[in-house]
Amino acid sequence: MRGLLPVSRPFCVLTLSLLLGACGGGGGGSSARNQPATDPVGGGSTGWQEGVFLSSETFAASCEAPRSGTNPRTGLPYDDVLGTALDEKNWLRSWTNELYLWYDEVEDRDPAGYGVLEYFDLLVTEELTETGAPKDNFHFSLPTDQWLSQTQSGVAVGYGLQWAIIDGRPPRDVAVAYWDRENSVGLPARGTRVVSVDGVDVIWANDQASVDTLNAAFFPDSVGEQHTFTFEYANGSRETVTYTARALATDPVQYVRVIDAAMGRRVGYLLFTDHIATAESELKSAVETLAAEGIDELVLDLRYNGGGLLAIASQLAYMIAGDVPTAGRIFETLVFNDKYPETNPVTGQPLQPMPFFDTTLGFSDLPSEQPLPALNLPRVFVLTGASTCSASESIINSLRGVDLEVVQVGGTTCGKPYGFYPTDNCGTTYFSIQFQGLNDKGFGDYPAGFTPGGTGPTGVVGCGVADDFSRDLGDPAEWRLSAALNFINTGSCGGTLASASSYRSDAGGLRAGGQERDARVLKPAWQENRILEYEGWR
Repeated sequence: MRGLLPVSRPFCVLTLSLLLGACGGGGGGSSARNQPATDPVGGGSTGWQEGVFLSSETFAASCEAPRSGTNPRTGLPYDDVLGTALDEKNWLRSWTNELYLWYDEVEDRDPAGYGVLEYFDLLVTEELTETGAPKDNFHFSLPTDQWLSQTQSGVAVGYGLQWAIIDGRPPRDVAVAYWDRENSVGLPARGTRVVSVDGVDVIWANDQASVDTLNAAFFPDSVGEQHTFTFEYANGSRETVTYTARALATDPVQYVRVIDAAMGRRVGYLLFTDHIATAESELKSAVETLAAEGIDELVLDLRYNGGGLLAIASQLAYMIAGDVPTAGRIFETLVFNDKYPETNPVTGQPLQPMPFFDTTLGFSDLPSEQPLPALNLPRVFVLTGASTCSASESIINSLRGVDLEVVQVGGTTCGKPYGFYPTDNCGTTYFSIQFQGLNDKGFGDYPAGFTPGGTGPTGVVGCGVADDFSRDLGDPAEWRLSAALNFINTGSCGGTLASASSYRSDAGGLRAGGQERDARVLKPAWQENRILEYEGWR
């Protein structure tokens, strides 16, 4: 994310950026065009000429600190050779010019004087959307070993719960959004408010040191870190607890259940939180369970699913719709920059739309090419919010593209019709927007998200309903699920929930404050994007 703190500090990145001095750094200052053609960071002459680019292959794997040993992805020795920081920056410059979706909107800066990651942060468009937001807010990097660990195994450092940022500016409101069921012992209930962390007042802290303390505690970097949280419960009582950060495996598929609605309808409910590799087998098992139960409707809860592996989204969309509407149809067509009208520039292959995958792909512990089960439903209810992003939005867009009825209940999605191939160089994996995704009807223009009950091409049948932090996810009385069930029974969401706002009261419930703002559940940036990988469609 351009000019902001690293991904390990998402609380500051996404919710505290309006605090004076709270989220500075990373931007590198003004253009370096008038600096001398030397590189005091990396050493040597830059050889930079504005608008002149060598092939990125010229600089690939030329590293200031080459890796030794075996690449776990290929089983072969690393290709790294001894180079300089300047080589790494020149690779980034050329790679961006070749593959970045908006390459012609990137200022061509001399890499002199910038650190490698600092230079990468500058290789983005400076354009704004119609709403005044940055056009590209999805630009980031991760150490490659961290990327592999998180995406392939679902292991990340934390406490086993996710935080909801209901209001990120003072007076802040931060609460427990949900927890992984396998790691939930001793954790506070959903909706429990956090009032202080490591002695810092969460609600009113407004200086850089305090914000840094909050970031470090809410999103720990290392196993073994200890942080002290004071919680306020629904009855007004408080408790102070010290948590130790652990390496925990994320459980992306939870709360698979069947609800008997009125009129004899059996409704499946499925909470899906992360498009990671381990989700493949869990989704397959969940759909098999729901199919065996003979469900008539499905409520797919994506309110906290920021995205991830696009192929997982394709598999799930197929399992919802089945063969008839998806056979021979496009899940998503990738559109790259104007240099590549017919060729995928990453794979070198002719552009080929992604289908609705009807078999396993080897992401999980299942062998490849196993047939996937299907529910064969004519419609699906999708619970959404501001944290429903990217690959999750692709599910909505792709199913609408094959005329399966989608009913959206909740809040407007985040709006990320873009994606990338994660690319490693010298031990860092870079994520730079390379394509936009279109559905079978050629639609993919939703940078402001999909809106339940909205108008125009991004309006989806359904209704806006606040997030109910006073009840557990999967509880039929929880506002969003309750509204979906009411729609199934009556054809409308009903009640007054559609105008309520997602704000907690001091008593731990929600109040209708008239403010149209949805809570955010912040995750690492790689979990809030649309991601492809090199091997086949992976």
